[in-house]
Amino acid sequence: MDYSFLAEAQTINNDTLASLMHDYGNDVWNYVYFLTRNTEQADDLSQEVFVRAYTGIANYRGDCSIKTWLLTITRNTTFTYRKSRFFRSSLWGETLSLESDQGDQSGSRKTMRERSAYPSAEIEVIRKVHINEIWDIVLALPEKFREILLLHLRYELTTVEIADMLRISQGTVKSRLFRAKDKVRKQWEERSE
Repeated sequence: MDYSFLAEAQTINNDTLASLMHDYGNDVWNYVYFLTRNTEQADDLSQEVFVRAYTGIANYRGDCSIKTWLLTITRNTTFTYRKSRFFRSSLWGETLSLESDQGDQSGSRKTMRERSAYPSAEIEVIRKVHINEIWDIVLALPEKFREILLLHLRYELTTVEIADMLRISQGTVKSRLFRAKDKVRKQWEERSE
């Protein structure tokens, strides 16, 4: 759907909101999950993002794509939540478990790009192992590299869009992107040897 009309909108109707949620819901949820690594927080904050988009549509000026605008709201909402006392206090005793991560992958929410073809079971297992190993490497990177890599590769944002979103220069984006890719490549080669 073409959302260019939203640059002039003061309000949006429920159908337009539903279309936004359909088109960008997975992107928003995955980005929140990437930032929080918690499925419940990803569910809650994703809903909050679309509430903020719905109530703040008059603030959308159209100088970036609707996807970039929603991801910016996602980032700001998540960082505001992470700074809150509730978030900091809820981290005590919370652990990441492989069981909860695996449960999300088999659920209705897709955390990886959907595939149109159905490969053999062996190929699919190998692919998942490699993807998990690469994600382990990416998630171990310092946040400034991890976030830029995700925005560029997963969400296909340009360096200009990333620079605007993160409020850093394009040169910094390019440098961090190059260094992040280089770090992932080197670590992947070390694991593959």
